[in-house]
Amino acid sequence: MTISGECFCGDITYEVSDNLRDARSCHCSRCRKAFSSQASAYALVDPEKFKWKTGEDLLVSYVGEHGFGLQFCGKCGSTLCGIYKGIVHGVTLGCVNGDPDIEIGHHIFVGSKAAWEVLPEGLTMYDEGLPATD
Repeated sequence: MTISGECFCGDITYEVSDNLRDARSCHCSRCRKAFSSQASAYALVDPEKFKWKTGEDLLVSYVGEHGFGLQFCGKCGSTLCGIYKGIVHGVTLGCVNGDPDIEIGHHIFVGSKAAWEVLPEGLTMYDEGLPATD
């Protein structure tokens, strides 16, 4: 499966030559600000299967103190992907073209969601991050 994505203005495009995995929606205050929304919608990718097609020179990066960050289009501002130590590790689902054949499997940091957000019953939710697996 090949998945494509692009920013709002269309000047930056990418391709993932694999399935997306582990889709999640984060409701923390930082994701609300970074995504200008009630939550993020994000899925992991294999960095080896991710490739910028056009506009890589337009990317602007914001990296936090622990090496995690986001990359945006410098022209239109779309949040395109997440990076760790400069390597793409996931894409924002809002910038994916077509049907990526994935659903959000869990909602994280709902304990700090916006007071005005109402989540429907039946979702897999965690007050904080995902529980540790052994």
